[in-house]
Amino acid sequence: MADKPALEPRAAIGPAVRAIANAILTRARTAILDPERSNQDAVHDFRRATKEWRALMRLLAPFIPDAPRWRHEARAHAHSLAHARDGQAALNAFDDLIDKGMVLSERSAATIRNRIEALRGSEEQAVLTEALRQVIVAWLDAAATAIEQWPLDPFDFSSIAAQLTNSYRNARKRIPDDWSLAGAEDLHALRGRVVNLRYQMDLVEPLWPRFGKMWTDEAERLRGRLGQCQDLEVLKRLTAPHQPLAPWRSRLTPACSERSTELARRAARIAARLFAEKPKAFRHRLEQLWEHAR
Repeated sequence: MADKPALEPRAAIGPAVRAIANAILTRARTAILDPERSNQDAVHDFRRATKEWRALMRLLAPFIPDAPRWRHEARAHAHSLAHARDGQAALNAFDDLIDKGMVLSERSAATIRNRIEALRGSEEQAVLTEALRQVIVAWLDAAATAIEQWPLDPFDFSSIAAQLTNSYRNARKRIPDDWSLAGAEDLHALRGRVVNLRYQMDLVEPLWPRFGKMWTDEAERLRGRLGQCQDLEVLKRLTAPHQPLAPWRSRLTPACSERSTELARRAARIAARLFAEKPKAFRHRLEQLWEHAR
């Protein structure tokens, strides 16, 4: 985190926000253009950068007229690469099931792994084409130019605190009342809100380094548990009729469901700690820390 720009109480907010935005675009550009990076890593790192960008655009939406446009375009570019992640997600889920004791013959395990890896390789080659790289780079150039025109000079921290509180409240509302009844779509929606808030909180982590780091680490753990549930859903889809893993549906589907239930229980405990504070108290804490640091 130390090399990432963030808001500092003794520095102007506008230039800091520009630096944050430019740093995100630089990470996205590096992910797409780095010749040493595999297609798998390029897709993963670019999509991660677009999530940071979209979180920033949500935070800036009331102040930047074209923020929704930049958020939607980033989402479209990320989705254009989404299928290149399905194979890796399924492989992650399968490895997790094996690690947790799912019993398969050596031959079955090897065959399933080979089919998933073949799917992953074909997805990456088909999705991340040179033409698509150039389209994305042109979009990154346009976004970098737009940053310099943003009207950020009159920013004050209360505006930032209000937006962070909205994100906190929205994520908190997505927490299921009964996790045992929460479906895959419910958990996916919660994960999206957690990811959004987690990246937004990077902006203010320097205000209270120890607590801020602890908070973002907890948010990352929650994101990870929910992401594992999502990976299991991808694996389950591959067991549908006429899909590559259909012959193992009776073995994989119950194991996926059981593991998802366990992960949801863990996620529930993390969420209870992470969102214990009421939104008003959360905002008050932010503003007090800002004033104290000044």
